[in-house]
Amino acid sequence: MVAAPMTGQGKTTVATGLMAALGGAGLAVSGHKVGPDYIDPGYHALATGRPGRNLDPHLVGEGRVAPLLLHGARGADAAVVEGVMGLHDGRIGTDGFASSAHVAALTRTPVVLVVDVSRMSRSVGALVAGMAAYDPAVEVAGVILNKAGSARNVAEIIRSVHLPVLGVVPRDERIASPSRHLGLVPASEREGAARVVERLGEHVANHVDLDALLEVARSAPALDARPWDPAEEVTAPGTGPRPVVAVAGGRTFTFRYAETEELLTAAGCEVVAFDPLEDTELPTGTRGVYLGGGFPEVYAGELAANRSLLAELREAVRGGVPTVAECAGLLYLADALDGHTMAGAVPADARMTERLTLRYPEAVSPGDTLLTRAGERVTGHEFHRTALTPGHGDQPAWEVDGTPEGFASPTLHASYLHVHWAGHPRLAARFAGAVHSAPAIAPAPAAEPSPAARTAAPGSEPVADPLRHHGDVEARGGMLDFAVNVYPGQRPAWLDRALRESLDHAGVYPDPEPARGAVARRHARRPAEVLPTSGAAEAFTLVARLRPWRRPVVVHPQFTEPHAALEQAGLIVTTVLCAEGGGFALDADAVPEDADLVMVGNPTNPTGVLHPAVALRGLCRPGRLVVVDEAFMDALPGEPESLAGERIEGLVVLRSLTKHWSVPGIRAGYVVGDEPVVRELARVQTPWSVSAPAIAATVACMSDEASAEAERRAREFDGWRADLEAGLREAGIGFVPSRAPFVLVKAGEGVHARLRGQGIALRRADTFPGLDAAWVRVAVRPPETTRKLLAALSSP
Repeated sequence: MVAAPMTGQGKTTVATGLMAALGGAGLAVSGHKVGPDYIDPGYHALATGRPGRNLDPHLVGEGRVAPLLLHGARGADAAVVEGVMGLHDGRIGTDGFASSAHVAALTRTPVVLVVDVSRMSRSVGALVAGMAAYDPAVEVAGVILNKAGSARNVAEIIRSVHLPVLGVVPRDERIASPSRHLGLVPASEREGAARVVERLGEHVANHVDLDALLEVARSAPALDARPWDPAEEVTAPGTGPRPVVAVAGGRTFTFRYAETEELLTAAGCEVVAFDPLEDTELPTGTRGVYLGGGFPEVYAGELAANRSLLAELREAVRGGVPTVAECAGLLYLADALDGHTMAGAVPADARMTERLTLRYPEAVSPGDTLLTRAGERVTGHEFHRTALTPGHGDQPAWEVDGTPEGFASPTLHASYLHVHWAGHPRLAARFAGAVHSAPAIAPAPAAEPSPAARTAAPGSEPVADPLRHHGDVEARGGMLDFAVNVYPGQRPAWLDRALRESLDHAGVYPDPEPARGAVARRHARRPAEVLPTSGAAEAFTLVARLRPWRRPVVVHPQFTEPHAALEQAGLIVTTVLCAEGGGFALDADAVPEDADLVMVGNPTNPTGVLHPAVALRGLCRPGRLVVVDEAFMDALPGEPESLAGERIEGLVVLRSLTKHWSVPGIRAGYVVGDEPVVRELARVQTPWSVSAPAIAATVACMSDEASAEAERRAREFDGWRADLEAGLREAGIGFVPSRAPFVLVKAGEGVHARLRGQGIALRRADTFPGLDAAWVRVAVRPPETTRKLLAALSSP
């Protein structure tokens, strides 16, 4: 067992690395985790190639811990158990019940302590001695020193420790794991997770004595227990087809105990995974649904965009298909999650909160339900930052500490409580029995597509990744383009000339200094306050990678790339929605006080709202970075409310040259703002990411000649937008008054597809968090082009 004196010592890093290192040495390894944690086992599975498994006396009872260890370790050469919290920390008020020490004693497993020694010296010896002597039932067999520093200090620590030191692991930031509000980012959500685990294995193999650790493992005595067998816990019916249980998976639903699927399989069911982000319908032949835990709040917009699956799931639950939903599954079945429409099978709304609910309760069934009988007790755990309103239905799923919770019926069981079915196999048996008795979901009849649907390009149907959907996809194929926010006129001759001349320098690596100097002169800044970038998109990625943000906030509805970049960096994003009722204006008080990063557009895409500079300044405070995306500011005469020229600590402004100057293919942009932040961004930027044409375009667009032309184009946009808004007003079509070169229009559901059928491309807006299919974004165009759009909008 890899344990520690307290949390935060590096147990997961060392345990996962040890699993990978032993696997790399040719051994078959099984990975186990003390407690209910489901994120660490995902990394264990990557390291071992086997399911990660949990050992938790509270959830399964003391008598099943050793059998479950033996079950998970079948065929393995070595089993590595990662502890939880501090070695002796267990359920509060129980003298260490369900602690790592408790599990070590139940399984007679020797313990190796991982100690973070980055801020200690000889005190490590005292700490280890106390941990080793505290409980005679627990054998502490050795120590691994983690985050070690100088050789002199390591030698001092080793002299102080009277146990074998089995490894000295130095700090390595390359293998740091990103975290979010409930712990580490799950392996299935983290790009490159397999490579991270591989590096962990290499790191541990280089700094830990694997042979000595294997000797410790061999010292563990044999267990007087039989491996757990799911076939002995449930009964399968006779011969016949195996009914399908649809089990949610993918990036959103990352938590379910491996034994749950094994019990359902042993009970005669066929477990089929589906991905609520990618799949538009439930698996063929579905007769039961299991929705486990995960992070639906991270992907709420994408889940909401998959409307066909949500509709099928809602009808399945309403139609009596046996359905179990735990925590994330409960949120997915709710009416809404953080303002995003969910399945609507449970009459409640869910929202993220500041409060963490973390408990290890015993729950009582208040009545007969799909899974339980009145008065039955189970043990479980809850771990979430969301709240549900109302918190229960007329028939609650459980009573926890005397309080009703969740929603239940003869065919539904939905609550926050996670239950390990290996500890309560009767729940699996009842669910499987109901599935065997249920009819399969009938496939929906194929409707004849409308002409508009037949001719619709990608973007009219549900989008699998809404944050990555952009207007350029809408406007392909010769459509009349109201989807892309690029100035529709010709490029100035001086800009074309600069671009052509830049090719003369294609034979040398690009030097961004001329662009930096030009931008600095344009905004009266020091060159050190400017960073040329490959469009604003690169700047979003640099900001996301800049620091291990604890509470990044994106103000929505707005351009989705900042949100996507943060998620790609493995971070959970807190969404602050600007309300339609308030004209989509920024409410600075809605930004959480503990936000250390706030990203907001001004003017905002797609709403066209221009936020007052004073409101944006008010977001700034010590310890927080405020990023203002002014990609469309040059399209406003005089650039009102711009912060590009202001020196404020913790503030940076992003600009793009692609829209106003009709050069989206050149990828030219820049960051301007707080000098220390700009310097940090430069350090994480890829060398030569800004091309010679982009540098030339930036220099050209900062000239006095360019400033005069930019102002002329901005005034032209003003006139065109006035024509569009007047036409919408006359037609009685709702819209948001805009200051940008686009207008957010409430045209109604179906209008986007209908106009596609007529060859007119609008930017669908249901891929922006906070908006639905009733909205479209309309790019501002010359009056003669706008008249064609208005005529199409007004026709039935």
